[in-house]
Amino acid sequence: MSVVAFARAAMPPSLQVTADATEGEWDRFVARHPHASPYHGWRWRQVFERAFGHETLYLAARDHGSIVAVLPLVIFNSRIFGRFAVSLPFVNYGGVLARDHASAVFLLQQASALAAERRLAHVELRHTARQFPDLEARTHKVGMLLRLERDTAKAWESLDRKVRNHVRKAQKNQLTSRIGGAELLDRFYGVFARNMRDLGTPVYSRRFFAEVLAAFPDTARVFLVDSGDVTVAGAITLSHRDTLDNPWASSLREYRSLAPNTLMYWRMVEHAIETRHAVFDFGRSTPGEGTFQFKQQWGAEATPLNWEYVLANGRTLPNLSPSNPKFRAAIALWTRLPLAVANRLGPHIVRSIP
Repeated sequence: MSVVAFARAAMPPSLQVTADATEGEWDRFVARHPHASPYHGWRWRQVFERAFGHETLYLAARDHGSIVAVLPLVIFNSRIFGRFAVSLPFVNYGGVLARDHASAVFLLQQASALAAERRLAHVELRHTARQFPDLEARTHKVGMLLRLERDTAKAWESLDRKVRNHVRKAQKNQLTSRIGGAELLDRFYGVFARNMRDLGTPVYSRRFFAEVLAAFPDTARVFLVDSGDVTVAGAITLSHRDTLDNPWASSLREYRSLAPNTLMYWRMVEHAIETRHAVFDFGRSTPGEGTFQFKQQWGAEATPLNWEYVLANGRTLPNLSPSNPKFRAAIALWTRLPLAVANRLGPHIVRSIP
């Protein structure tokens, strides 16, 4: 459905949409909503603005003054990919949070009208469940969620035997692990940046992760695995309600025979149980790919992700994924770049790829 079609829909007289919500009232609504993700909170707005320089537009629907629906948007203005908006980019979840369906539809009407006014090619809403069946959607990714045991001993026994053997292998190879905060960022980023180059993917700036750790000092943690003095794997987790979310993780290819990745994920699962979380979120995956199969070995279950799109007239669904055949040559070239060059160029490119 186009932005124009949504904009023509009837508007309930008691509702108004504004972009002037305060941090306090926004976060109070998000905190009460049962389906809020770790990324709907107001402080992510500051992360997106400071790390990427993007314009943000946080829309709220009000009923007699009280917020009844919210939609955080990040606006992209790229010479390569055009003008569009995403809720939310660079992370796994986003989209509309609403008291009821009528409020959600009304808020989307206004966002659609705004998109038409600003000549945006599309608005991407990273929902879990389908909220707007009339919109076109992509279901190319799934979330991978692991229901946790109440103690680590039971969790260990419930693991696939191959996973347990890989954890033991890492320990026999004298790999060690540690957990911390911003003081471990440089070690994490060194591994992450190198792995992204090897995958042919432009890397986020170090500042992005620094802003995340600064915005969420109590709920963001850095996990590292070391081989002697060399950090060979790293991850960042975010605690949200009963879930420990792992949006970013990497390891060095030349050390993978030592199984650092498996040890790191076991440490994250242990930590999740010790801190009384009920779910460990492995992040999104493409069904059938290697990372999907790795997460399945842990017992993680695939949960649908529905990315819904408001499209300008004549536009088709966008595909900025590395799996797009159009990017194969660029990916192959990127893997051959010197690491210093990839790290310098990557953040300028990836800021336009949500």
